[in-house]
Amino acid sequence: MDPFWSGRRLLIGVSGGIAAYKTAALVSALVQQGAELKVVLTKAAEHFISPLTFATLSRQPAFTDAAFWQATRGRPLHIELGEWAEALLIAPLSANTLGKLAHGLADNLLTNVVLASRCPVAVAPAMNTQMWKAEKVAENWQRLHQDPRFWALPTASGRLACDAVGEGRMLEPEALQEYVRALLWTGGKKDWQGKRVLVTAGGTREPIDAVRFIGNPASGRMGVALAVAAACRGATVTLVHGPLGIPFEPEPFGIRAIRVETAAQLEAALQAEFPQADLLWMAAAVGDVRPSQVYAGKLPKADLPQMLPLEPIPDLLAALARHKRPGQRLIGFAAQSGDPLPPAREKLRQKGLDAIVANPIDQPDSGFGSSHNQGYWIPQQGSPERIPLATKPTLAHRLLDLARQLELGYFS
Repeated sequence: MDPFWSGRRLLIGVSGGIAAYKTAALVSALVQQGAELKVVLTKAAEHFISPLTFATLSRQPAFTDAAFWQATRGRPLHIELGEWAEALLIAPLSANTLGKLAHGLADNLLTNVVLASRCPVAVAPAMNTQMWKAEKVAENWQRLHQDPRFWALPTASGRLACDAVGEGRMLEPEALQEYVRALLWTGGKKDWQGKRVLVTAGGTREPIDAVRFIGNPASGRMGVALAVAAACRGATVTLVHGPLGIPFEPEPFGIRAIRVETAAQLEAALQAEFPQADLLWMAAAVGDVRPSQVYAGKLPKADLPQMLPLEPIPDLLAALARHKRPGQRLIGFAAQSGDPLPPAREKLRQKGLDAIVANPIDQPDSGFGSSHNQGYWIPQQGSPERIPLATKPTLAHRLLDLARQLELGYFS
């Protein structure tokens, strides 16, 4: 379980669409993580999925328009639900409900809850491509985009229920969960809007021959989590990553992803991307050495060298720091065994960074490949701050908050 979700109060709105089955999966996943969920269905949604399904998965009553008009209630239901919720997610968002939200209409329980509540609202549309591209739908969607209360989430592309292939698919539950995490964490504020964030993730591989290489066990979880969190909070994100040990789809978050293998490829990508970035998170585990010679083809086992000549890999982060422009910031990571503070402080000084995250790799549930991490935030100026053990997606939001607390001109 991720402690972040424990006790969080999330209201889910479901409008009419076949993608409601994905919402059921999301409800199940969040309840298993400890969240408290209540679900409101429109009349059209009931044609696609039963309220009983959501009541069973959420362990709470599922609310419909019939409940809205019950005379036995002592307090208006839409007021009660609106005051209870920390955040509201409408998924799927139909063209009909989109039109109502865009124009402030309230003719059912869900739309009344939206108007009666003050919590942030995320909406995840789902509809046929032709409907999604219709002029009036586009106008209504633009209205929600311009309303600071709403987080208008993107659609995905792929095969639709009508067998057409195109835009209009609702995001998958895993992506929706990360948007909701950001919505709850920030209280609906896109506090990285307008910032250009460059993130590196994963390890590098230095070839010995066509099939063998020197590498490390980095999974890329931390860098991917940072990229996703920054994108959810409004940043324009480029992720340069080596081989990843986790599945990752950049499209739902609007992340531009660049795949590399070697340190030289990573260096070339950074040289091309860094000048445009406001902030670099150097979370990739870059190798320290590489073979001096790369053999063509696959060497037979009998021909493998008894000794492998190695050469050092240049310090990519230190080189970037020497060429950063005013206002540009670099944050590194230091994976250490033992006490991580002294070597991390030295790396901070030597590389000319604005801050460094020191991670102990010899602690339980931490380090390479783990779903969790912990350590210290060490700014160039100020005292280190202990970062307690947390899942990497939750830790990513904490690190983004710490980066904003730095006295950096471009955040003023």
